[in-house]
Amino acid sequence: MTELFSNLALGFSVALNLTNLMYCFIGVFLGTLIGVLPGIGPVATIAMLLPITFNLPPTPALIMLAGIYYGASYGGSTTAILVNLPGESSSVVTCIDGYQMGRQGRAGPALAISAIGSFFAGTVGTVLIALFGPPLAELAFEFGAAEYFSMMALGLVSAVVLAHGSLIKAVCMILVGLLLGIVGTDVNSGMARYSFGISELSDGIGFVSVAMGMFGFGEIIANLEQGIQREVNTSKVGSLMPSWTDLKMSFGPIMRGTALGTIFGLLPGSHTVIAAFSSYTLEKKLTKDPSRFGKGAIEGVAGPESANNAAAQTSFIPLLTLGIPTGAVMALMVGAMTIQGIAPGPQVMTQKPDLFWGMIASMWVGNLMLVILNLPLIGMWVQFLKIPYRLLYPGIILFCCIGAFSVNNSPAEVYLAAMFGFFGYFSNKWGCEPGPLLLGFVLGPLMEENLRRAMLISRGDATVFFTRPISAGMLIVAIFLLLIIVVPQVRKKREEVAYESAD
Repeated sequence: MTELFSNLALGFSVALNLTNLMYCFIGVFLGTLIGVLPGIGPVATIAMLLPITFNLPPTPALIMLAGIYYGASYGGSTTAILVNLPGESSSVVTCIDGYQMGRQGRAGPALAISAIGSFFAGTVGTVLIALFGPPLAELAFEFGAAEYFSMMALGLVSAVVLAHGSLIKAVCMILVGLLLGIVGTDVNSGMARYSFGISELSDGIGFVSVAMGMFGFGEIIANLEQGIQREVNTSKVGSLMPSWTDLKMSFGPIMRGTALGTIFGLLPGSHTVIAAFSSYTLEKKLTKDPSRFGKGAIEGVAGPESANNAAAQTSFIPLLTLGIPTGAVMALMVGAMTIQGIAPGPQVMTQKPDLFWGMIASMWVGNLMLVILNLPLIGMWVQFLKIPYRLLYPGIILFCCIGAFSVNNSPAEVYLAAMFGFFGYFSNKWGCEPGPLLLGFVLGPLMEENLRRAMLISRGDATVFFTRPISAGMLIVAIFLLLIIVVPQVRKKREEVAYESAD
């Protein structure tokens, strides 16, 4: 316990550094802004900002990117409650009862409970990272190449299981990501793979180009096709102070939502969305009068908002301790760490303790900043909602192009980003999630490296993956998950949940 407090003291000394405080504020401010503005999202924003992190020290760069991610979860609730339009996918559930509360003149208490639940969940998530991060990192040091390969295979299988929509499409997107990840020169043989004689592809496809294209350009094309329109009415925001009854009714949902979100945050896939839906379903089943839900039940705001923020925080645990991303945003964080020359994994804690503990402490500081930003500045966020999308997207496209070009000072990166933009747009149109592709793209080279290393160590004996207990256990779980989703009842339920999430 003494060691934990000394580590947290180190973390807060780093987080409260003026430079890091400034970048934390920039991150949570941008996160709240993109959460408020529908049609952008944290993945696209982080992808667009990756080139900026080239010239920043690692700690402030990662603190800023993390702030954007959990800040978007806060900001998304504002539009969900005020205009029935989720600024961020995890806020879809908040629309159901949050908007009805707004129509009844109780938007103020809804926004306040959302902020309170989010802050509590974020605080719990930060404490859990501090408590369980070091033991998990110690365990990771026992992992060899076989265990890392099996763990990544389990992660990809879990991502398939938890992905929305068609199972076959999710598998195909992961396979495409794995294939894209091995484009370039083979490190061992020196032979070019899938470069088709194009010199720009000899070093592989740039992570920034894929991320920026799939999530930046792709989102813009989709939003222009849909024609985002919104009517903003803030005449019924009212007092932000929730009543004692509101607080009493919200206490249980906040606690349960935080617990659910904590669990889902550790799993691959759209954890914030799944956590929010699961919390809403749970609260509806536990209440004495389910008919209240959908008509302005405050539990329908408190639970999901706590769940999605807890999931956003705890999703950093596998990333910081094992180096394994659990979703598209975490894959982007892996890319940001790689850009900074940091190999994600347990060695981060021992080799760069100031970065590890500074990020953890900054999450709590950032959550405190978000409470201050989200409640008093609601009027300002509402004004941003009035900006027509036709005025936003040219600037976003320009920013994306500059960012892609600045990676290698090459126009080829811009062309690649544009190609992946169209690919991302058509993927979404055909019901294929881009998230699994990005996970496959990030994990592909790491899986290949660990596969080769394990086979070299075992002198070509493929049974090494099943003779080592930890590796065998993870592969058995992966096979079990694949088998269980083949069961008709499980597949039907999975498709129902995906359909509800899409709605």
